Amino acid sequence: MIPEKIYEQTLRGFFAPISPFLDDDSVSEIMINGPETIFVERRGRLEKTDAKFASSEDLFAAIRNLAQYVGRHFDEDNPVLEARLPDGSRVEAIIPPAAPEGPSVAIRRFSRNTLTIARLVEYQSMTPAAAQTLGALVAGKQNIVVAGGTASGKTSMLNAMSGLIPKDERIVTIEDARELQLQQPHLVPLEAQPADSKGRGKVSIRDLFKATLRMRPDRIIVGEIRGGEALDLIQSLTSGHGGGMTTVHASHSLDTLNRLETMAMMSDVEMPLYALRSQVASAVDFLVHVSRLADGSRRVTQITEVRGFDPKEGYELVDIFLRNYVGRDADGRILSSFDPTGEIPSCLEYLGRLGHPLPTSLFQPSAGGA
Repeated sequence: MIPEKIYEQTLRGFFAPISPFLDDDSVSEIMINGPETIFVERRGRLEKTDAKFASSEDLFAAIRNLAQYVGRHFDEDNPVLEARLPDGSRVEAIIPPAAPEGPSVAIRRFSRNTLTIARLVEYQSMTPAAAQTLGALVAGKQNIVVAGGTASGKTSMLNAMSGLIPKDERIVTIEDARELQLQQPHLVPLEAQPADSKGRGKVSIRDLFKATLRMRPDRIIVGEIRGGEALDLIQSLTSGHGGGMTTVHASHSLDTLNRLETMAMMSDVEMPLYALRSQVASAVDFLVHVSRLADGSRRVTQITEVRGFDPKEGYELVDIFLRNYVGRDADGRILSSFDPTGEIPSCLEYLGRLGHPLPTSLFQPSAGGA
């Protein structure tokens, strides 16, 4: 049996052409489009590098070594690999015939520094008023869905919001590939597992979700909802498991709830659409939408309350904070403000009774944004 440390060093050797980027904290993504075309993302912007692998065979050898390291079956019959490097970076690799131009790899790196709500305020991703509001919503066990497009910062936002959870709560996290970086002392991380080459050993997110409900969680955090497990989450949030959080790929608030509907219908449970929509509206209290803007910056663009569902009017969505755009500066950076809309969260009195009061002045447009 090869010692893990030696295996890690060997793996690092196979990926030597991109080692400088794996050590660079400013690099958030490494994209390998064949052996001679490698891009990286820095501060939200893509740039082509001079790095290259000697040949397609060298690149394939690196991917195959990674598959062996994580114990995944990877060949022409199984041409897609989901894995993690020893430093925790997430890897998605595709080889021919699924990638006819040659091996393609995307490596998502995660900051070694824990992102907090305070830092998001410092980076002008949100305002102090919005941060104070999120603090009360999380502490008051409101169910929150973080939505946004690819590489918009959904997982980073979820990580930051998790820091607002009281330290004495038992948290269970469920993920396809482990990306969350929670710092709470009472944490139970669970990770789905694919089947082996003989179809054995598969553990789905739905399997983990059902098991989690019997593990006495104070909160359940699902890294990302992608399929039928949406119904399990919705039903758990409507049956007493408050304070749940998850992320969803969606372009705006209404699309987020429509996506949850669609994914819930992928489950093996049939229910009338009206009943499903009523459950979605009851399960989700707030939506936090994040975006990567055209200048590469990542911003919170909406904090929206879900106030119910009407069969004639549809979902009742009310923006509490909304980003407004005013132009660009001389360097091309997008100028914007994250402003209260004047709408007051309907749960304000409830939060106050729980000991998490919020002054109504936070939500007045005159309070301004940043």
